[in-house]
Amino acid sequence: MIAAVTVLSSVMVLIIYFWWGFRYLPGEKWQIIASIPVFKTEQGEWSGVNLTWYGLLTANAYMVAVAVLLVLMGAVGVPPMGTAILAAALLCCCVPASRLVARVVEKKAHTFTVGGAVFVGIIITPVVIIFINKTAGEIMAFHIPIMSAYAAIAIAYAFGEGLGRMACISFGCCYGKQVSTSSDLLKRLFSGRGFVFSGATKKISYAAGLEATEVIPIQGITAILYSVCGIIAAAMFLSSHHTGAFLLATITTQGWRSFSETLRADYRGEGTLSAYQIMGMVGVFYAMAAAYLLAGEPVGLSDLIAGLHSLWCPELILFLQGLWLIIFLYTGRSTVTGSTLTFHVHHDRV
Repeated sequence: MIAAVTVLSSVMVLIIYFWWGFRYLPGEKWQIIASIPVFKTEQGEWSGVNLTWYGLLTANAYMVAVAVLLVLMGAVGVPPMGTAILAAALLCCCVPASRLVARVVEKKAHTFTVGGAVFVGIIITPVVIIFINKTAGEIMAFHIPIMSAYAAIAIAYAFGEGLGRMACISFGCCYGKQVSTSSDLLKRLFSGRGFVFSGATKKISYAAGLEATEVIPIQGITAILYSVCGIIAAAMFLSSHHTGAFLLATITTQGWRSFSETLRADYRGEGTLSAYQIMGMVGVFYAMAAAYLLAGEPVGLSDLIAGLHSLWCPELILFLQGLWLIIFLYTGRSTVTGSTLTFHVHHDRV
C-alpha cells in the first residue's frame, strides 16, 4: 500500500512540475532569478553577477536524485551514512567532470555536460564502491552491495536527469531542431506542440539564432521518458529485481541519450557520431557487462518503509539542504551572461 501511495504521489507531483516547466520556462523572464552587484563602474552603474533558474532547477534535480538514492539504499539495508559517503564521493568526481568533459568535447570552458558526467559515473561506480567498502565500510561496519547500489544509482540518475531537463528549458540549451525544417513525420508529431523560446540571453538565441522559432521539445520528451523509466525501475527495485531495474534504467537513459541527439540542433562536437553518442552506447554495453559479471551477487528483499524512515532524520535533511546549496552556487552563478544595475530612491515615499 505504501509503495502504491508513494508512486501515485510522485506521479502527481511530476505532472504538475512538468506542466509548469513546459508552459513557462521557455519564456524570457525564467532565466535569471537575481543579479548581485559586484563592483561599481566609472559611469556610476554597478556590474552584477547573475544567479539563474538553471542553477536552482539543477540543484532541485540533484537533491531529488540523492534523496531517491538514500531511500532505495536504505530499503536494502545500507545505512544513511554509507549512502551519503557514496553519493558525496560520486558527486565529487562527476560534478567537476560535467565541466571538464564539455571543455574537451565542445572546447567550451563555461558550460556543463550531464552526459559526460554520467559516463564517468557509470565507469567509476564499482571502483568507488569497492574502495568505500574496504575503508569507511570496515571502520563503520557497513557493506554496500554493488549491483543493488548500481541499480539505485541508475534509478536516481533517471529521476535527476529527467528533472534536470527543466534547467535546460530555462537556459535554452540542449534544444531540438526546427519543426518547420524537420521530416513530415516530425512535423505531424510536433507542429503546435514544440517549444518556442524567447530572450536574447537564451542559448538557443545567441548560439543558433532560433529565438521565437518552434523547435522539437526534446528536453520535455527526455524529462517525461526518464521519469517514467525511473518510476518503473523503482517499482522493479522494490520488488527485488535489482539487475532488471539497473538494465532498464541504464539502457533507456543511455540509449535515448544516443538517439535523441539526432533530434537536437545544438553543437555536440565534430563527427558523424558525437562523443556523447559514443559515450551513451559504450555505457549501455558496459552496463550489460557489469550485470553479467555481478549476476551471482546475492540480492536481499527491499523494504520501502525502512528506506523512507532512514531518510527522515535531521542529519540527512541538513545534508540534502547543504548539497542543494553547493550545487546551486556551482551551477547557478552565470559566467556567460552579465548585468548592469542602477539604484535610485523613490522620493515620493520618503
